[in-house]
Amino acid sequence: MRRGRGAGRRFPGFWWAAAGPHADLVRNGGFESGLDNWSCTAGKTVGSPVHGGSAALQATPAGSDNAQCTQTVTVQPNAQYTLSGWVRGSYVYLGANGIGTTDVSTWTQSAPDWQKLTTTFTTGAATTKVTLYTHGWYGTGAYYADDVSLVGPGGSTGQPPAPPTGLKAGTVTSSSVALSWSAVTGATGYAVYRDGVKTQTVSGTSATVSGLAASTAYSFQVTATNDAGESAKSAAVTATTSAGTGGGSPGLPAHALVGYLHTTFANGSGYTRLADVPDSWDVIDLAFGEPTSVTSGDIRFNRCPVTECPNVESDADFKAAIKAKQAAGKKVLISIGGQNGQVQLTTTAARDTFVSSVSKIIDDYGLDGLDIDFEGHSLSLNTNDTDFRNPTTPVIVNLISALKTLKARCGATFVLTMAPETFFVQNGYQFYGTDKWGGQDPRCGAYLPVIHALRDDLTLLHVQDYNSGPIMGLDNQYHSMGGADFHIAMTDMLLTGFPVAGDANNVFPPLRPDQVAIGMPASTNAGNGYVSPAEVTKTLDCLTRKTNCGSYATHGTWPALRGLMTWSVNWDRYANWEFQKNFDAYFG
Repeated sequence: MRRGRGAGRRFPGFWWAAAGPHADLVRNGGFESGLDNWSCTAGKTVGSPVHGGSAALQATPAGSDNAQCTQTVTVQPNAQYTLSGWVRGSYVYLGANGIGTTDVSTWTQSAPDWQKLTTTFTTGAATTKVTLYTHGWYGTGAYYADDVSLVGPGGSTGQPPAPPTGLKAGTVTSSSVALSWSAVTGATGYAVYRDGVKTQTVSGTSATVSGLAASTAYSFQVTATNDAGESAKSAAVTATTSAGTGGGSPGLPAHALVGYLHTTFANGSGYTRLADVPDSWDVIDLAFGEPTSVTSGDIRFNRCPVTECPNVESDADFKAAIKAKQAAGKKVLISIGGQNGQVQLTTTAARDTFVSSVSKIIDDYGLDGLDIDFEGHSLSLNTNDTDFRNPTTPVIVNLISALKTLKARCGATFVLTMAPETFFVQNGYQFYGTDKWGGQDPRCGAYLPVIHALRDDLTLLHVQDYNSGPIMGLDNQYHSMGGADFHIAMTDMLLTGFPVAGDANNVFPPLRPDQVAIGMPASTNAGNGYVSPAEVTKTLDCLTRKTNCGSYATHGTWPALRGLMTWSVNWDRYANWEFQKNFDAYFG
């Protein structure tokens, strides 16, 4: 029982008045059931501080997002209502839209401790629904809300729908299960449960549950929802994920060292022949294949000319070195893109040209696979593309299709890696595309749909933890380059998963630890964000052993973390192989 509520009785997610014709119409107003029934742009539930019960909302404004949380409730026309809630923080707002008369709001500029906000309104003659909201103000830090209540006569919501029937499992991979079920009359949405825990909500009659462990049995159920509430759960169906190698690591050691080799240009680090790359390097990315034009999809691999790289080897020697590396168990890939190689597959024709031209490079040089290093403006999301699980933007959809085609063409031994920047991946925790209200950079989080669609085919993801601005971690604190905490926070997000743009119903599932390597500069000359060998060791200790950690608390321990990636082999040679030597010393 809550204090200060009289003789009322508290049930999970609801508060009902002890007597009288009026009721509290807010569902889960105390946030005891997480963010169920709420839609939040940048919110989560916390156990402290709380006003009552065991949970409260914490939402953090950032950039152009004021961290709004909304809930639509059913009301009666021409009726009086009292909206109230307890808030804490600077510039916290509580209000209602769609009233049919005059929308209302109330706010506080400063609430260092819990403060009650209250406002009243009368609905219009035709109003049957209103939308309640809380939000903060731009750049003012996190705010808290709890015990949100709307007291007044309830509208005619009817009955919750019947439980779904016909639930069955479809395609099963090593990390996902596809589900489908029969439509339910009167349902406006469905919730999917895995082993009794709600994992996602959808509007249609199918869903794919991802982020699962290989060779593992799971139990699934679904419920139907509408304005009146949620149905009982369906009968359960059990599915076991496959053992498959799909997104595994064909031929890689338990811990791998990945490096980019400058093969089409020279810079201050000098040209390094492929045959001279030490055996410590397990994956060698040939940098770079670039398009003939931004939208052509026609990728060419033009090796560094003698005029620029006097010590460049002949094509015959280069191909012989590839075979020698492969005979020693190493993987040699063509990396597409880079800083100057903008690739936008805006049409299906460009997609098909990309597949044929990349296939030709792989065949001509006998390579093991492909690395995607799309940077700059190669990937961005259209304004109406808001669901990373179902992308609609042509450059995204065509890239996914192209990579799946290449994988199918080359078979199970095909090595697929990606090297996105933090802006395109972890920044998606706060922002995704242009945002529901517009104004954001459309590239925010734009790699997420590609990674998600290819997660069963992906060998390695090694995000570039360098040349990055501050990024918010799962602790809702900003982390900056220059120390182990940045790498720990960024990697923890990939291995834990995170809600995209703060939406608890739109969670990017975790990757397997064997799919993840950490991208770092090899030296101070290689890029912003260099960290010393001691900081590299702290990063690995914390993530694989949960020792030597700093201020960031990880959500797990991952001894199977695949390893490290660096830009670049050339710059590491320039720095007397410092990066390589530290890797060898750590993993043996």
